[in-house]
Amino acid sequence: MNDFAAGSSRKSTNSRLPPEVNRILYVRNLPFKITAEELYDIFGKYGAVYQIRLGERSKDTRGTAFVIYEDIYDAKRAVDHLSGFNVGGRYLVVMYYQPAKFQRKADNEAKKQELEELRKQIKAKKAKMAAEGN
Repeated sequence: MNDFAAGSSRKSTNSRLPPEVNRILYVRNLPFKITAEELYDIFGKYGAVYQIRLGERSKDTRGTAFVIYEDIYDAKRAVDHLSGFNVGGRYLVVMYYQPAKFQRKADNEAKKQELEELRKQIKAKKAKMAAEGN
């Protein structure tokens, strides 16, 4: 029985991390007036922070930040402990940064804009044809 217990603890320390886990975290729902120093205080409790980038206050990125850790295991601990953490009356949403997901979102926005432009062009052509027909 002791061999089994030793084997199970060894397995847990050598277990692989899920593929989405990485050093870069994307944080949403931050108070708009939070500073980078305050974020260093909050996220620094879970390990060495390499860099923090706050979203711009005047754009759609306000209330967001990227937090980059030196070590992937520190980033995992931060996600596990800080997701749902209350800061300034707001509950943080802490996720692993997934570039493909962000690119897909940007592509979808571009496609929506293109579709809207095409709809406007078709509407203008229909109006022109109706005016010429009458």
